[in-house]
Amino acid sequence: MKLKTAVTTAALLLPLVSAAAGKAPAKPAATEKQPVESTYHGTTVADPYQWMESATDPKVQQWTDTQNAYTRATLDKLPGREGLRQRITELLSWKSPAYGGLEEKGGVIVAMKFQPPKQQPTLVVLGSLDDTSKERVLLDPTQVDPSGKTTIDWFQLTHDGKKAAVSLSKSGTESGDVSVYDVATAKALPNEVVPRVNGGTAGGSLAWNAQGTGFFYTRYPRGEERPAIDREVYQQVYFHALGTPTEKDTYALGKDFPRIAMTDLEASDDGQYTFARVANGDGGEFELYLHGPKGTWTQVAKFTDKVVSARFGSDGAAYLLSRKDASRGKVLRLPLATPSLDKATVLVPESEATVQSILPTKSRLYLMEQLGGPSQMRIVDLTGKALGLVPTLPVSSVGGAVRQGADDVLFANSSFTTPAAWFRYSAADGKVTKTALARTAAIDMSDVEVVRTEATSKDGTKVPLTILKKKGTKLNGKNPTWLTGYGGFNISITPGYSPTAGLWLEQGGVYAVANLRGGSEFGEAWHQAGSLTKKQNVFDDFYACAKLLVDQKYTQPKKLAIQGGSNGGLLMGAAVTQHPEQYGAVVARVGIYDMLRTELTPNGQFNVTEYGTVKDPEQFKALYAYSPVHQVKDGTKYPSVLFTSGANDPRVDPFHSRKMVARMQAATSAPKPILLRANAETGHGAGTPLNARIEEEVDVYSFVFNELGMTYKPNATKKPTAPAPQ
Repeated sequence: MKLKTAVTTAALLLPLVSAAAGKAPAKPAATEKQPVESTYHGTTVADPYQWMESATDPKVQQWTDTQNAYTRATLDKLPGREGLRQRITELLSWKSPAYGGLEEKGGVIVAMKFQPPKQQPTLVVLGSLDDTSKERVLLDPTQVDPSGKTTIDWFQLTHDGKKAAVSLSKSGTESGDVSVYDVATAKALPNEVVPRVNGGTAGGSLAWNAQGTGFFYTRYPRGEERPAIDREVYQQVYFHALGTPTEKDTYALGKDFPRIAMTDLEASDDGQYTFARVANGDGGEFELYLHGPKGTWTQVAKFTDKVVSARFGSDGAAYLLSRKDASRGKVLRLPLATPSLDKATVLVPESEATVQSILPTKSRLYLMEQLGGPSQMRIVDLTGKALGLVPTLPVSSVGGAVRQGADDVLFANSSFTTPAAWFRYSAADGKVTKTALARTAAIDMSDVEVVRTEATSKDGTKVPLTILKKKGTKLNGKNPTWLTGYGGFNISITPGYSPTAGLWLEQGGVYAVANLRGGSEFGEAWHQAGSLTKKQNVFDDFYACAKLLVDQKYTQPKKLAIQGGSNGGLLMGAAVTQHPEQYGAVVARVGIYDMLRTELTPNGQFNVTEYGTVKDPEQFKALYAYSPVHQVKDGTKYPSVLFTSGANDPRVDPFHSRKMVARMQAATSAPKPILLRANAETGHGAGTPLNARIEEEVDVYSFVFNELGMTYKPNATKKPTAPAPQ
């Protein structure tokens, strides 16, 4: 469940099947059970829905079609749906453009630009950071594929900025082939397509050589090199020389890597050096290799060294982020002339903030740091001397830092109430200036109050909780409230402006975000406290946050909706099975629900270092204890649940949602719908077209509004105003 894009959770298109007027939709017939049992370390586990794991089985396809029809019949007739459709379409189609992924090489700045009604982001060359009229399109994927189903996974410029390598994938598969484009002409170089560079399991990466005549890249097994079961693993590094057939690309690195290796490549500014950072699956272990002018690869760090990232400086050194005896991170300086870890020195020791990434400039280091959810950018010089903080919005996210000139930087900044914008920081005078790359507000949130508080988890751990509410909201226990969380893979939910959250607040709701263990909010110890055999802590943290919202009179259980996606979908499955009485509605997107079978899937193998394996007795015990599909209890009054899945999902197999829906429909004693929203044309979320995203949010919000007893009020709409100058 690697999150390598900024695209929202999967939007899954379904055929519209309307219910007959005045009639309640007929519930699907009970799902067939087939007796299957497996024994793990002396424990026998029944799996009557294992037959549903085969997506190609006609019976499974028929079952899915029946569930989709039931879902459509349920959702299409809901009151207020068309009003919600109009408002959600207006918000998500807001024409003020959003920019991301800025990169500058050779004086050329390129960025990803998302501007509705375009179905996909485009790659643009920015003529000026202060005048967007000077930009031009380098690659528009909707011109490549008018259906809107092809997306740009990522791109990489040559060091002179004259060429761009771009990974393109289709229909949410994340299976990306790389093409090379001439930046000046915006035309693809003929016969320069390298297949299977990116994937949904191990991701993908690329680093150009100094001359721009070729690049190192991540290569998945091709053709019959490996059996079908191994074609999404065993990623290696190869080199491609432009103008030569990709079949003649040369092996560089990786034959001794773990089966579930994931490699990120990065070259120095002059192209003389290249780092290969190799992850052992998703659990947070990394090795580091360096390719130098002599043309050989040297291992710089092993998994046990806990070096988690590295950046090249301008002073003949590399700067490494290490968590060795420093859970929140310390920065090491390593001379490239002697690239042995015993030659590294501690430049920035561990502090209260958690270092997430480093940007070296000519005479400074900019440190992006996590503070329990919000983030900051701290500055030190090359001796480690503190130079203060870059001014940013309160309770905000800062990231995407790009060097400008010697020591100036560009960075993106967003808060819960202010849309993302790119800012220029001047090292000379410490001033921050907003560039023209700033999105205006689709919905005015100037009257929204941001409350930062903490819930106390079962074991006494304090868990950060951010609550958004309109100023003057009464704490009378009657407010419809939306709670979300993630809690895993060293990923934090950081502050960000969400038009759909604004819609919820506009309609009188309260919106809350939980920063759970398993993320990176407070360093590696916080991550480890929510992984492997300690995963239950994540679910306890979430319940504590839900309970706080009730105890402090923000809401009551029947007015509390929860949602999460991917690992957050697992969170939803655990939440609804462990505390069904606590929630009024649940939205579980592209989640994992059978923890005993997930490691049999391609990406599930990568998840083993985060979740654990059934092969280990203690890990099996922990997995079985919270595995949602195994913890559903017959005769329980479950709240309404909407599950989503995408057939092309390379990260979470859709069988998880099928099995969970079948089990819950069979078990629940409440007259509440358990719905599946499945689709054959989308994946985990990356690359989902705009129109499909809109359709999903219309379904989600109409579902939640109905289950919480809300009535959509068009007159609650407040027109946005231009944001104040910053």
